[in-house]
Amino acid sequence: MVDVKYFSYGAAAMALVGAMGSFVGASNGIVAIISGVLCLVGAIGAVAFYKYGYVLVPLILQRANVVQLMEGGFEVPASNDVVLKNVGGVYYASKYLGVRIYESAAEKSTEENIVYSEYFERAISSVKYVTKFAIMVYMKDISDHRSRIETKHAEAQLRLARERDKPDPDVLRLDRYEKEVAMWDNQINKLTRGIKPMGLISYVMTTAVGVSKEAAAAAATAQANELRATISNALNVQVDLLNGDEMLRCFQWEVMIPPTPSELAQSVI
Repeated sequence: MVDVKYFSYGAAAMALVGAMGSFVGASNGIVAIISGVLCLVGAIGAVAFYKYGYVLVPLILQRANVVQLMEGGFEVPASNDVVLKNVGGVYYASKYLGVRIYESAAEKSTEENIVYSEYFERAISSVKYVTKFAIMVYMKDISDHRSRIETKHAEAQLRLARERDKPDPDVLRLDRYEKEVAMWDNQINKLTRGIKPMGLISYVMTTAVGVSKEAAAAAATAQANELRATISNALNVQVDLLNGDEMLRCFQWEVMIPPTPSELAQSVI
């Protein structure tokens, strides 16, 4: 399985080699120029992979048509958006979706929770295939949590203001952004009252079967798109199709989850 950090390390090593070459070959103009270019490209690459590796690495693997092979007979194609496995000549394909929930059940009334549960059951009853919902909870470290919450709150307010300023704003998106702002408001208020914050990470998994890799992946993608629309509309939450490192993390979590809150928080930031 490809890890983004190895791309960063490789680029950093290239920058280091270039820097050393610049000093060693300072008397040779051509060597110095080549080493300088190598150092510059490596430094830029290291920063780019460190910050945007989750975007760059999937693009590179897709362009290079690289297939990632993993233990257990699983593989990830160049598209980097589905996990495949051949079982007895038939291919199984699994897709993952991230679910962002902006409201807590503890902050709703009993009636609101009942209605929410009914919406969820109605949404699921329309799905004809097996669907896995996974939820991980943990207590957050409040040492630097407040500053991150305030930053997220400001970003959510900006998104809400931009949507409101549109000539024809999306009603569902407005409602979702308002709930997100309210969620950050509630978290800030809880911190002010001394209540320890709880984190929640949720994702959905769906699997399809096909006679070929392409057929299985296409069927899984269709199921994932249907789930995305169904869950998003029924529960008014943000649902995203996962790929790259985000998808592979969910795949790893099917076997073993991070043992501490700090490791879990670092894996999704």
